[in-house]
Amino acid sequence: MELSSDRLLNNRRQKAKSGRPAAGGSRFKLGGKKEEAERQRKLELIRTPVLSCYRIAVISLKGGVGKTTTTTALGSTLATERQDKILAIDANPDAGTLGRRVRRETGATIRDLVQAIPYLNSYMDIRRFTSQAPSGLEIIANDVDPAVSTTFNDEDYRRAIDVLGRQYPIILTDSGTGLLYSAMRGVLDLADQLIIISTPSVDGASSASTTLDWLAAHGYSDLVSRSLTVISGVRETGKMIKVEDIVAHFETRTRGVVVVPFDEHLAAGAEVDLDMMRPRTREAYFNLAAMIAEDFVRHQQAHGLWTSDGNPPPVAAPPMPGQQMPGQPVPGQPMPGQPMPGQPAPGQPYPQVPGQPYPGQPHPPQGQQPYPPQQGPYPPQQGRPPYPGRPYPQGQPPQQ
Repeated sequence: MELSSDRLLNNRRQKAKSGRPAAGGSRFKLGGKKEEAERQRKLELIRTPVLSCYRIAVISLKGGVGKTTTTTALGSTLATERQDKILAIDANPDAGTLGRRVRRETGATIRDLVQAIPYLNSYMDIRRFTSQAPSGLEIIANDVDPAVSTTFNDEDYRRAIDVLGRQYPIILTDSGTGLLYSAMRGVLDLADQLIIISTPSVDGASSASTTLDWLAAHGYSDLVSRSLTVISGVRETGKMIKVEDIVAHFETRTRGVVVVPFDEHLAAGAEVDLDMMRPRTREAYFNLAAMIAEDFVRHQQAHGLWTSDGNPPPVAAPPMPGQQMPGQPVPGQPMPGQPMPGQPAPGQPYPQVPGQPYPGQPHPPQGQQPYPPQQGPYPPQQGRPPYPGRPYPQGQPPQQ
């Protein structure tokens, strides 16, 4: 018999699924007016428009520290608060368990999606390979057989991200414990944000710190400098480990640290439901999502999708190099309503050339030369091109 959530969980609270919340506010509130104002500031930050796919990699050298839990809970939080498409990918070569954190809607795996890439032309094509949680988070599972899942390599990951990144503004990758397996190179090369997972233990913290050392020594110093650390499963009654010292250590090495308290719902290793979490646990993932969102502006600026303080990003992406922004003048062409170079402004007479009448005035009497005799083709007036393919007739002005 299958070891499913329905079979193994005792007294699981049954509740009506209200689906995703309205876009007007978050699904939970905590604290007084000052705390609510800060929560609203973070919510607006989380909802920053993302115009180019933002990729988050969740990694650790040590297994069982909460990578998959963090991936699912964070992804569910982003999906709930942002109200757009969020995807999580299981790139663990050792029979990853991401597919067990969401009620499966398909038996398809990431390998199946890679094989179908030539036929994926729309979001609905991709949706056949994903399972969706009540929060709106979508996941793509990996094979439960390690012998099969290892065939998902670096090239497969890059091809998958290339296709998926056109449909999902934020993609999370739940990686394996090794840093040298094939797909990990693509995960690190394509990541915009790194989340290092640690536990409140000596070996957990040491492994996380070693992970940062390895990354910095192998060309990922910039990624490390803007990474975040999650200390997962911290028990409030724990006395043996100085969690504050672990926090202080990683605050000097990464951009920020989030402490996620122990939560019985998450420890069960079953399907993740935000409404089943303790308020403090949910607040920790909300704060993690806000810290990630602080990097959205840098990411968009790096991709030419500028934003400025207090102003939303442009509705449309800027043009590719060599193209003009709408409303900007093209070199050599005037703005609408402006005359061509060498022509007078509307309502102004043409400047008189010695020996030439103003336009519209009669020519001199018969026998007088209105223009000095010319040799060869008549030169065009300044700023006016000749007729295409032929010079002006000799001795005759251009027709007005």
